Amino acid sequence: MRALQSRNYRLFFEGQIVSLIGTWMTRVATGWLVYRLTHSAFLLGLTSFAGQIPIFFLTPFAGVWVDRWHRHRLLIITQILSMVQSFALAALALMGVLTIWEVVVLMLFQGAINAFDMPARQSFVVEMVERREDLANAIALNSSMVNGARLIGPAVAGVLIAKVGEGYCFLIDGISYIAVIVSLLAMRVTAPLPRTEHRALIAEITEGWDYVKTSQPIRSVLLLLSLVSLVGMPYTALMPIFAGSVLHGNANTLGFLMAAAGVGALAGALTLAMRPSVLGLGRIIVWSSSAFGVGLIAFGSSRLLPLSLAAVAIAGFGMMRHMASSNTILQTIVDEDKRGRVMAYYSMAFQGIAPFGSLIAGALAGKIGAPATLIMGGAFCLIGAAAFASHLPRLRQTVRPIYVHLGILPE
Repeated sequence: MRALQSRNYRLFFEGQIVSLIGTWMTRVATGWLVYRLTHSAFLLGLTSFAGQIPIFFLTPFAGVWVDRWHRHRLLIITQILSMVQSFALAALALMGVLTIWEVVVLMLFQGAINAFDMPARQSFVVEMVERREDLANAIALNSSMVNGARLIGPAVAGVLIAKVGEGYCFLIDGISYIAVIVSLLAMRVTAPLPRTEHRALIAEITEGWDYVKTSQPIRSVLLLLSLVSLVGMPYTALMPIFAGSVLHGNANTLGFLMAAAGVGALAGALTLAMRPSVLGLGRIIVWSSSAFGVGLIAFGSSRLLPLSLAAVAIAGFGMMRHMASSNTILQTIVDEDKRGRVMAYYSMAFQGIAPFGSLIAGALAGKIGAPATLIMGGAFCLIGAAAFASHLPRLRQTVRPIYVHLGILPE
């Protein structure tokens, strides 16, 4: 893969893949722990809400700081804080004193960390690759890395939870952060030029918002991603209910479902990594969001484990291609001095909107059932994809001059 020829990106890739396996183990262990303690769809939704809601409120401020600060140093700080959070979860769980409310508080803390980590990580990709034409490949490899870990982490977590409990998943996650911290410290990074212009924080937030609002391609990509995150992404929060109550399984069943979603997502990311250009990604966004909606409807309708595994694989494939294609388009067309702020809004659309969906989905699942909730979410994804498709010809005309300027298209 072309991006791996860049030393800094290769270091990041190697360290992050280890850390992300631990992250997915913690995600599965947390969901199963909450379900085991409460058997409540609402509290599952609340826990997911707590872990993501800080992203919604803090990312506009974080985006400004990402544009101001040294992104490499910021990532080192966020990884150290994430390691502390995982060790705190592990200590409380292994001592047998972890309650649902302590999980919620620690998830809020992790969400606040992620509000800074996500836009910094996305913006730093450009600095890690040595050639600008390798950017799309690096973004696709990032998605492959996340979902390769998603394939391994949940399967390992399912076995560990069944054998020794959730606490050891949290402990392994904390240890895994050492790999990415070491990789970041080993990088050779040129210090960024100091900014000569200093303006008020609110002024820079307003500038970033106006930039996103007035750019039709950026606005359209973020709106569809926000909709899909709101109505579709809560399926991960409801997964323990499907594993335990709908499919009548256990923690291993949850691990298989999460791994199946990871297989689909990994396949989606790898197919994007093999693409030579950013051209055609608008059409991929339409088909990918449609595939995600179809996968959710099929998963909500299934009562058999093999069919459910196939359905979540389709959903994972569609969601990952949609997310990575959106990321690549935004990273390609954004002005460099606003990259941190735009990627902050991307993080808000992808992760910051999702907690509201988790909360709504948890409440709906308690009233109409988890299957009906997912079927409804999948239908809204299809509607959003159709609306984006109707605007696609106009968006292409708007983006064309940018691609010509970048040399992606001939004059």
